[in-house]
Amino acid sequence: MNFLMPTEIVMGRECIRENASIFARYGKKAMLVTGERSARQNGSQADVIAALESQGMEYIVFDRIMANPTVDIVYEGAIQARENAVQFIIGIGGGSPMDAAKVIALLATQDISRENLFGGVYENRILPMIMVPTTAGSGSEVTKYAILTNDVTQTKISVATPLIFPNVAMLDAKYTETLTIKTTVNTAIDALSHSIEGMLSKRANAISNLLAKESIRIIAECFKELESGQVSNVSRERLLYASSLGGMVISQTGTVAVHAMGYSLTYFKNIDHGHANGLLMGEFLNYIKEFEPDLIAEILSFMNMNVIDEFKEKMETLLEKTEKITGEEIEQYSKTAMKTGHIANCIVTLDFEGVKRIYEKSV
Repeated sequence: MNFLMPTEIVMGRECIRENASIFARYGKKAMLVTGERSARQNGSQADVIAALESQGMEYIVFDRIMANPTVDIVYEGAIQARENAVQFIIGIGGGSPMDAAKVIALLATQDISRENLFGGVYENRILPMIMVPTTAGSGSEVTKYAILTNDVTQTKISVATPLIFPNVAMLDAKYTETLTIKTTVNTAIDALSHSIEGMLSKRANAISNLLAKESIRIIAECFKELESGQVSNVSRERLLYASSLGGMVISQTGTVAVHAMGYSLTYFKNIDHGHANGLLMGEFLNYIKEFEPDLIAEILSFMNMNVIDEFKEKMETLLEKTEKITGEEIEQYSKTAMKTGHIANCIVTLDFEGVKRIYEKSV
């Protein structure tokens, strides 16, 4: 059994300003990678800048990261990093800015063609990275993955290498307090899918399962507040913690079919990633139950549920209805999912008809 988690985690209210000296470990000039608005609105960008200035450090801001970042934007960010001779990268935001920051840190130090970006073969060089998550969902602050939108394959695809484990993750749940309830729910479901899928991966191990169980339990205990639309600050702290646990899980196990199938819903239908996973998860669990009933019962037990229908009802309550998907689209999405490594990573073999069946019963 192997378990690698090299990222240092600093967690707590005001942890950035109170641990400003951490930034000085990695150089004298930083590049902040973030989106256009949210990091300014939630205060995270101001806190990072205050910490840098308190250490007499320089910085530039690259705030052009969109939801579901593209290959083009990370190459553009890498050019900015090189031209400004930055020494380390700070990713601020949800999964999109953090994932983009990782790839920018990689591309800033080595020439990698677009054709080889997802190949997994890189030189052992990368800029140091500090991540500041402002949503409780992706867990990207502690993973070796970076998900980008790839228009060539018409789906989302990952850069995966231990090189892109961040050096430090700084977790302050106050930055999630400005999120809409819709985003809070979608990101929580994303984190939940990480831990559930991690337990259904061929690469699951005793440590990853221990973390997954804790993450599932915590998120389920927050269901009532997520349903009500009134999420307390205490619950936001717990959700952020659970999200990071889920990130640690998938760094060991990878994800399985739910992610592979959800990517097409995001790419073609613009359905939020966590929302897409929530739509598919119930029927995926039904499929796995045919072969691993005890494991599914165990997963449900961490949410105080006895049957999958309870889980499906909970997802329906939490998630808004989405548009219908045609039979032709399901055929296309199923073919795309079958080409990914996520399918083969599942403890139960999914064939093309099985993937189609999950889509048909879910959307």
